[in-house]
Amino acid sequence: MNRRKLNPLSYIKLLDWYIIKKFIGTYIYAIALIISISIVFDFNEHMSKFATNHAPWRAIVFDYYANFVPYFANLFSPLFVFIAVIFFTSKLAGNSEIIAMLASGTSFRRLMRPYMLSAALIAAVNFYLGAYVIPHGNVIRQNFESLYKNKKKNTSAQNVQLQVAPGVIAYIQSYDNLTKRGYGFSLDKFEKKKLVSHMTANVIQYDTIADERYHWKVMNYKIRSLKGLREHIETGAELDTLIMMEPMDLVFSKGQQETFTSPELLRYISKQTERGSQNVVQYEVEFHKRIAMSFASFILTIIGVSLSSRKRKGGMGLYLGIGLALSFSYILLQTVSATFAINAGTPPMLAAWIPNILYTFIAYFCYRQAPN
Repeated sequence: MNRRKLNPLSYIKLLDWYIIKKFIGTYIYAIALIISISIVFDFNEHMSKFATNHAPWRAIVFDYYANFVPYFANLFSPLFVFIAVIFFTSKLAGNSEIIAMLASGTSFRRLMRPYMLSAALIAAVNFYLGAYVIPHGNVIRQNFESLYKNKKKNTSAQNVQLQVAPGVIAYIQSYDNLTKRGYGFSLDKFEKKKLVSHMTANVIQYDTIADERYHWKVMNYKIRSLKGLREHIETGAELDTLIMMEPMDLVFSKGQQETFTSPELLRYISKQTERGSQNVVQYEVEFHKRIAMSFASFILTIIGVSLSSRKRKGGMGLYLGIGLALSFSYILLQTVSATFAINAGTPPMLAAWIPNILYTFIAYFCYRQAPN
């Protein structure tokens, strides 16, 4: 078999490399330019808070802005993709390069190939960063904000009740996430809808240095074991035990879903669903949104190429405005649909994909109007 056919790069021609380099280069340039401006405005807005809260420069640079840049670059990546496509494609059209390509026998469909390859590369990188890398940075960034930007995170909970295993219900009167300690704890175990065990403890402490998860210590405890008409009572000062719950199950803070990687989101959603918790919608929306956002690169690329590939008198001002309005409305629709999923009961998967479904039809219409 010909080795050349096994090499996928052999199918990328000189024209493809020319467009791919311009696409990726302009995309990176757009990110660098817009994010630099965003950093200047953000620093100017929060400079007084940083000074008032005595934020060290090292933390500002490495804990905040080093994680601020990839978060917002990935969040607005579809917009950067569209700006890049519009910018360099309209320049190619203005220089009559698109006309020359089409006149040489290259179809518009063939011309789209390097654009789609570039969009696929950007989509893959965005998904990997959003699903596995950026969540870790969000933890550091959010901790910085809670310390130095007066955005205090929720670190306590009151009257928490949850199912930690089938037929096992835990209750904590008050819990402090800073010390990982709860007060007024009880644990009830049911078999065939009958109470068979009831534990109470004044204090419950999560063991952060234990080798295994779900390791708790209960202090000043009492265990009542019920078997028929018999009752056995056990008391003690301290007891090590495994209870299938973690601190993250007890305290919910704004933006917490952004600190989970995609596998962690799936595990958390599955665990909370088994417990019958209703507080999983925003986590489901976040999981599906990361996938849907990747496909936005393809949709906005098609719209951008279709709008900017035709040479027009008077420049690209009108079509650039139309394109930017479409890209901004796409991002706005994503936010609105996510809000509807959380507050109005829209299925999370549908809410995450509504913008893509709608803009796929717009992209198809623009593609049909493109020059051939």
